[in-house]
Amino acid sequence: MNKNQFEFELLARCKSTHARAGLLHTPHGVIHTPVFMPVGTQGSVKALTPEMLTACDVEVILSNTYHLSIRPGGNLIAEFHGLHNFMNWKKPILTDSGGFQVFSLSKSCQVHESGVSFQSHIDGSRLEFTPKTVIDLQRQFKSDIMMPLDICTEFPASQKKVAADLVKTHQWQKIAYDYWQESPENQWLFAIVQGGVYPTLRKESVSYLRQFNFPGYAIGGVSVGEPFDDMKAVLRPTLSQLPETKPRYVMGIGLPENLEYAIHHGADMFDCVLPTRLARHGQVFIEKKRINIKRSEFKADQSPIDKNCQCYTCRHYSRAYLRHLFISGELLSHTLLSIHNIYYLVQFVKSIRNKILGSHYGG
Repeated sequence: MNKNQFEFELLARCKSTHARAGLLHTPHGVIHTPVFMPVGTQGSVKALTPEMLTACDVEVILSNTYHLSIRPGGNLIAEFHGLHNFMNWKKPILTDSGGFQVFSLSKSCQVHESGVSFQSHIDGSRLEFTPKTVIDLQRQFKSDIMMPLDICTEFPASQKKVAADLVKTHQWQKIAYDYWQESPENQWLFAIVQGGVYPTLRKESVSYLRQFNFPGYAIGGVSVGEPFDDMKAVLRPTLSQLPETKPRYVMGIGLPENLEYAIHHGADMFDCVLPTRLARHGQVFIEKKRINIKRSEFKADQSPIDKNCQCYTCRHYSRAYLRHLFISGELLSHTLLSIHNIYYLVQFVKSIRNKILGSHYGG
């Protein structure tokens, strides 16, 4: 296969864990896995330019099909020949399906046999998402990796409720797969494994989806409010059941301890809004911990957020100045704190990848 197109290569496996390192070749560049993907919900990672993301070593971002379909709309993005041109991002893009909004916007949507009806959070208009229309939208976006319509069931939910949602999710993914296969158009479509916190349903989902030749497999429905132990109980067996030669994507996780656990058990890709969301609340990462820049002890602190960090923020600004910006309501604080948090998570995952390649990773 042409290396400018799609291919997933496994380069190394950890000898003591299930961690692995690889290369995911896409039309817009190579993704070094495992990889953390910042979220640019509406075609923008909040408060950051594409150039800032590149300086943070970001290799791929995620954008949201539901939000982009409402504003600015698929037709407008298609006029720009896709989301890459529209937002001036030259590297790979993954777009989700809108399935998470079934969870996050549950009060304004209705799930039926053929798809999901949303009431727009902008103007109240009705939106119909079906397995095919979601693919059509993502074809207009020309994202490198597309996700099929699914149901992200809330937590807690009964096994009966999760099982009923899973039936629809599987039906929709088969429709999406067949429709995508009619015209792949230089885009990959990943499957999404659901099943809540119920191991038998997760196993059933993997078994059903493996019969199709999806290029990659995602685990959805985690990080939706369940305790960390429940998340671990889902990830460990589910990751082990996914195809060895395909990329494995855990959706919606971004805490260092969650990332490390998932990598330890064989995951390759992750996304989360957490680094920029935390930044907007004044929280920053230091050595797997989170501290609030508003703390009074930082009022005259001339040191950077993290003396070992090489991000733009830590190379140029003191804790005292960043605290001043934040408590003064200056928007620059969102930018500078977001740069640090994204850089931190990207480098955290890269450091684990380097250990895997060097056979020094023990999880």
